[in-house]
Amino acid sequence: MASLNLNKVVLAGHLTATPELRQTPNGVSVTTFSIAVNRRVGKSADGQPAQQTVDFFNLVAWRSVADFVTRYFRKGSAICVTGSIQNRSWTDQQGNKRYATEIIVDEAFFVDNSSAGSTNIGGDAFGAQAPAFATPVNNAPSTANTVTETVQFDSDSNDDDLPF
Repeated sequence: MASLNLNKVVLAGHLTATPELRQTPNGVSVTTFSIAVNRRVGKSADGQPAQQTVDFFNLVAWRSVADFVTRYFRKGSAICVTGSIQNRSWTDQQGNKRYATEIIVDEAFFVDNSSAGSTNIGGDAFGAQAPAFATPVNNAPSTANTVTETVQFDSDSNDDDLPF
């Protein structure tokens, strides 16, 4: 019988701080950042969410994804990422065993309608703008560093024009 292994994460939230690009001694780009993600807790009598809480996740992006995130996202920017969960441990300078759980980012997406070339990618503080969609930037090896173009959809369309 084959064993099933799956480690896939999809998160959408807002950056808690502006990420900074660093380089490993071998010149590989890396950035660590965290995002805040709202989570519904309980339901009211009418079935609506009673309240929300916020979870904070630590993320690590490498190579072209690290370049992309540090170039286009700032504190408060809305972002969607896919990746996997990684646990690691080490012994600190005092001899204590330390543990960390992180999301290793494979792909990063814009989720608000700001232009990819603008300096204000985050929109308002809560990301309350119509979504934009972009082809993901991922960690796959590439001979060219390209950033995909954001495609924006008209949110003012009339529902009577829809074919269904």
